[in-house]
Amino acid sequence: MPLPDDRMPNRGQVLAYPEAVLLFNPVEDQFKGEVDDKYQYSDESQDIRVHGWICEDLVTGFWQITPSYEFRAGGPNKQFLTSHVGPTTLAMFTSAHYSGEELIPKFADGEPWKKVLGPVFMYVNSLPKGKDPRLLWDDAKEKMIEEVQSWPYSFPASEDFPKANERATFVGRLFVHDRYLEDVKVPAKGAFVGLAIPGEVGSWQRDCKGYQFWTQTDQEGRFVITNVHPGSYNLYGWVNGYIGDFKHDTLVNLTIGDDIDVGDLLFEPPRDGPTLWEIGEPERTAKEFFVPDPNPKYINRLYVNHPDKFRQYGLWERYAELYPHGDLVYTVNVSDYRKDWFFAHVTRKVGNGYNGSTWQVKFKLDIVDPKAVYKLRLALASATNAELEV
Repeated sequence: MPLPDDRMPNRGQVLAYPEAVLLFNPVEDQFKGEVDDKYQYSDESQDIRVHGWICEDLVTGFWQITPSYEFRAGGPNKQFLTSHVGPTTLAMFTSAHYSGEELIPKFADGEPWKKVLGPVFMYVNSLPKGKDPRLLWDDAKEKMIEEVQSWPYSFPASEDFPKANERATFVGRLFVHDRYLEDVKVPAKGAFVGLAIPGEVGSWQRDCKGYQFWTQTDQEGRFVITNVHPGSYNLYGWVNGYIGDFKHDTLVNLTIGDDIDVGDLLFEPPRDGPTLWEIGEPERTAKEFFVPDPNPKYINRLYVNHPDKFRQYGLWERYAELYPHGDLVYTVNVSDYRKDWFFAHVTRKVGNGYNGSTWQVKFKLDIVDPKAVYKLRLALASATNAELEV
């Protein structure tokens, strides 16, 4: 990573926002011409298990291990920062990043609330000089697996942090039935299933006050949610490839030591008829759409040929560069969303300001029932403080 000195005015140029700096005179030449931006050190909550640094001179590793994300806000695919240049390691519990102010806890006058955040595990390892420093990363990942298996820790003295024998287990099996795709229900394999505080369908995405306990189903749709705090929850979930959110109708009440099998559950995605056309896949990312290469002037080599290349700086401005004479026009059964549908709906830079962009989808229906109702469904992989008109 770059050094703190690289962000000083004589070494780095601030770009569109203070966190992003173009390094034109870094201490180490290898970073010359790169962008350093804290938002590039982000990941989904479910994947923030171990992160840190290696010092090659002393062959030393410094790692933060998070054995459980039960105390983080927003569910498994809420994105959080992991690091700042410095280096500064971050243990994020709740944050408005990538989501907005809804994810900041707000309290009424006199409202009681308490929550145990963490603990997280700090791990330092080292090797004799001359050894491959990357072995430290392999060791840190093995240590992470050990800590996950050791959760919940036994040492916290707080009565609000239940020990292993004071928690509960909740198991079941999830099926999905889309009557316009399958004649019978099928196992919801690889689905996300989780317990969170009671609320509306999908409300777990905006929850920042309670605990959440998530897992994924196996090939047969079975799930086991372990180490759950005693309390009242709704069971939520979603299945990749199917639009919509699942919520079990019955409130789940768990007490100390419970091991409850809820049996078979069924998710029926929202439907009003067969699909006439669709763009992309409902899987809560935009990875299947077109992600452009960054402007060569603002590149970070960390994300070259990387699955997360969408984290490169300035990609929103690439939209206007790639489509200088007009906005997207997508023709169903002709266009290819992997090449013809930009991965993010963005504004267009005009001078010193930004204008909204208007995308078009053109399609032809050979038969139209004038008495029928046709629905357009939008699955948003993320949201910001913007306005969407359809």
